[in-house]
Amino acid sequence: MNTPRSPLDTPRLILRELTPDDTPALARILGDAQVMRHSVRGVMSEQATGEFIDWCRRSYRVHGFGPWAVQDKSSSTLAGFCGLNAERVDDADEIEIGYRLAPSFWGKGLGTEAARRALSHGFDKLRIDSLIAIVEPANVASVKVIQKLGFSGFIHSQYHRHGVRIYRMNARQWSSRPTREE
Repeated sequence: MNTPRSPLDTPRLILRELTPDDTPALARILGDAQVMRHSVRGVMSEQATGEFIDWCRRSYRVHGFGPWAVQDKSSSTLAGFCGLNAERVDDADEIEIGYRLAPSFWGKGLGTEAARRALSHGFDKLRIDSLIAIVEPANVASVKVIQKLGFSGFIHSQYHRHGVRIYRMNARQWSSRPTREE
């Protein structure tokens, strides 16, 4: 599998590979307690953000996917990240959709737009058979995003000692979902 060398576009966003140059801007986002309140990692320093970007870049090479930078087309501002990542969950190798956006980009449907594009890439281009989303039940905004994307059923589980819901969607469900763009 190859990661896209050219960016993935949506009507309002560009999803592209993260680079070390993104570290300061992403560190401001991932260093925000409000953004990270539902993250198993918690608030991240600039050094930890740089290590996360290095991990993403290794994931592009090893797996052909990883969390991508989400860039606002109208301002060229880094809005956050969104993408697919390989995770070990409940003793199984899984591929998860994950995302984080700066608060100034919340409430505009951008998380759904970015995640929909990442899922499309995973299912339609990479031919991944099944993807999961790991969400803390208290993260109401993320639950809404997941539901808008077409994830429905979930199981309760523990992930890094956090009680979570694990939603799953397979390629057949993706291809048969209503194609509403919200």
